[in-house]
Amino acid sequence: MSDRLNEGKIGVLVMSYGTPQSLDDVESYYTHIRRGHPPTAEQLEELKSRYEAIVGGVFPLRENTDSQTAGLQDKLEQLAPGRYACYQGLKHASPYIEDGVEKMAADGIKEAVGIVLAPHYSTMSVGSYIKRAQEQAEKSGVSMTFVHQYHLHPKLLQAITERVTDGLKRLDATSSGARPYKVLFSAHSLPEKIRELGDPYEQQLLETSAAVAKAAGLADSDWQFTWQSAGRTRDPWLGPDILETMEQLAKEGVQAMLAAPVGFVSDHLEVLYDLDIEAKAEAAKLGVSFERIAMLNRDPLYMETLAESVIEASPAVASR
Repeated sequence: MSDRLNEGKIGVLVMSYGTPQSLDDVESYYTHIRRGHPPTAEQLEELKSRYEAIVGGVFPLRENTDSQTAGLQDKLEQLAPGRYACYQGLKHASPYIEDGVEKMAADGIKEAVGIVLAPHYSTMSVGSYIKRAQEQAEKSGVSMTFVHQYHLHPKLLQAITERVTDGLKRLDATSSGARPYKVLFSAHSLPEKIRELGDPYEQQLLETSAAVAKAAGLADSDWQFTWQSAGRTRDPWLGPDILETMEQLAKEGVQAMLAAPVGFVSDHLEVLYDLDIEAKAEAAKLGVSFERIAMLNRDPLYMETLAESVIEASPAVASR
């Protein structure tokens, strides 16, 4: 039974995709992603090998979201002392989104704000998190409002711009000033059918990329947007994939490339494997220089972005 220490506070449900806590959890995690259908032995081995390649049996990935939730709590405490209490809710791992909402209710929380550790809205991503949280909130007697997107928050753009600028300096050094170069902004691909639905995901990603490119002083010819980490289903996914883009750019004479995965906010599989291992290997094969920007993780500007977005979406503010 809860001691209800947070009674009277506004709950903050910090939602993210989730990741296994250890290699032993990979199968159950993958099964949940596949809506209860266990992976084949071959599929499981491939996914495990990817985790082993980036973490070597040690699993720091879960710490990223734990740290971001703690960082948001610290920032909210600075901005509004004693007013907010953060809880985690994960899409594919424990504590699940429903668990986070139930914990808030058990702690006496009556009003809450939900925010996803993803700046860009899609009905298939952020929208699905919100749907699950809202359904559980109604069952648990918690009134919830939500942050739907924050892809143009000035502090988010500033944080990413600083990383692009730093990344270009590193690329310049490792490539001995090779020209021409290209900044490749990327995000997790989704099925192409989102375009038919008028989903804002693609447009928001282009808006973030264009704003960062402008702030970093990039010419239009110095950057482009591409996709990565597409799922393996029968339906077509948004493309081209970053590996295809790199191959085409190399044919066009581009000698140096900077990966800027603006659709992601922390180091995890899609960054540490898909970019740091696969894309880096592709660059070596193509004979081009390749670097990646540092991820946001617990960057103070990102924590301020989240905190300010939560406060703006809080019940008292949202009802004005």
